[in-house]
Amino acid sequence: MGILKLDNIKMQFGGVVALNNLNIDVEKGKIEALIGPNGAGKTTAFNVITGVYTPTSGDVYYNDKKITGLTPDKITKMGIARTFQNIRLFKNLTVLDNILIANHLHVKSNFLSHTLRMPWSRQEEKNMREKSEMLLDRLGLLSLKNEIASSLPYGEQRKLEIARALATDAKLLLLDEPAAGMNPSETMQLSNFIHDIRDEFQLTIFMIEHHMDLVMEISDKIYVLDFGELIAQGTADEVKNDPRVIEAYLGVEEDA
Repeated sequence: MGILKLDNIKMQFGGVVALNNLNIDVEKGKIEALIGPNGAGKTTAFNVITGVYTPTSGDVYYNDKKITGLTPDKITKMGIARTFQNIRLFKNLTVLDNILIANHLHVKSNFLSHTLRMPWSRQEEKNMREKSEMLLDRLGLLSLKNEIASSLPYGEQRKLEIARALATDAKLLLLDEPAAGMNPSETMQLSNFIHDIRDEFQLTIFMIEHHMDLVMEISDKIYVLDFGELIAQGTADEVKNDPRVIEAYLGVEEDA
């Protein structure tokens, strides 16, 4: 069953067509990837899904509901969360505070009740802290809860960013180059981490990634973009042996 569908998406900036009739159908519970050379339109596709851009034409559906044109906060509340290639933590706050901020997405108390420390507001704050600590515990970060985010090793910062996304109660997690800047050991740990959180939190994961070993190892399905157009899709074996994919990545020799 599909959880995310891009239906004939076109994204045009002036005379530049960044996405051209893009059709993607991400299956619920799977790990799927969007790959392609630099400038292929991958991040533009993520920006369309998350409401940063409204497509020139076509529609985006989440759980069969059209989300085209919704603001990013409304899309996040529906269950779609995203991480970025460049880690965007609140670097001067603690690990726990980073998670608490994400939890505020679903807070019902208003500013006045929070300021007056009304009983229901205090209880909601207590519940939110307990939920945040439980999430950190499940992801192996609880012992770091009082550490400043910027002091963490790079791999732990990436895990924290993913944890913050999960704190929004996401069911579809978009990962934008999660292995960027990681060494081989960290990348292997990330691969296991992605599998673990998919299973434990019953997630669907859709990722952009240039690290082909990671993509080929963990992806149930791979989509390949080139100059804004989908040129291939399928399993790792199908995609890596597709002549159009080989040409897009490696080019072809010109005739003498």
